[in-house]
Amino acid sequence: MKSSIKKSTYQAIYRLLNLVSPLSTDCGDLCDAACCKDTGENLGIYLYPGEEKIFSRKESWLKWEVENAEDFEFPDSWKGKIYFVKCNGVEQCVRRFRPLQCRFFPLSPHITIDGKLKIIRYQDHLPYNCPLVQEKIALDQKFLKATYTVFRRLIKDQLIFDLIYMDSRARGDENIETFYTNLPG
Repeated sequence: MKSSIKKSTYQAIYRLLNLVSPLSTDCGDLCDAACCKDTGENLGIYLYPGEEKIFSRKESWLKWEVENAEDFEFPDSWKGKIYFVKCNGVEQCVRRFRPLQCRFFPLSPHITIDGKLKIIRYQDHLPYNCPLVQEKIALDQKFLKATYTVFRRLIKDQLIFDLIYMDSRARGDENIETFYTNLPG
């Protein structure tokens, strides 16, 4: 699967997101890093198309699985290899290289039926308790703006647009709490 996003663009995105966080403190202190712990439910994340370019795939703090997109519920445009990674534990995490989905959490991109990008709070089931989701704790504005800015760039890649649009249609446009939408520039 070939992404239109270059390695240098992903590197710039990582640098930008290294400057922000959902809270002014480490949100992992609220829940003892629940999202980074092995719950026995095969927790991990899929990388966005092309994001694997950031990694050597020899990182000791990540476990890598290569799968076929056609074997899972991904958009029809997704063909070939996809990368699933699991962290070997919060104590081993190299924070500046966390995959994008870790960096964006607890936010999700949402594209409305009329094509508008919105940033919403994560709404799917979680196998752990996240105070940022369950208690709807206010999030840092710089984090919200950076996340929106990054997704404005990411959805220019057709594969990523297709994924976010598919997820958005499954979620629907009703009852979503919008954090950011339609920023100028």
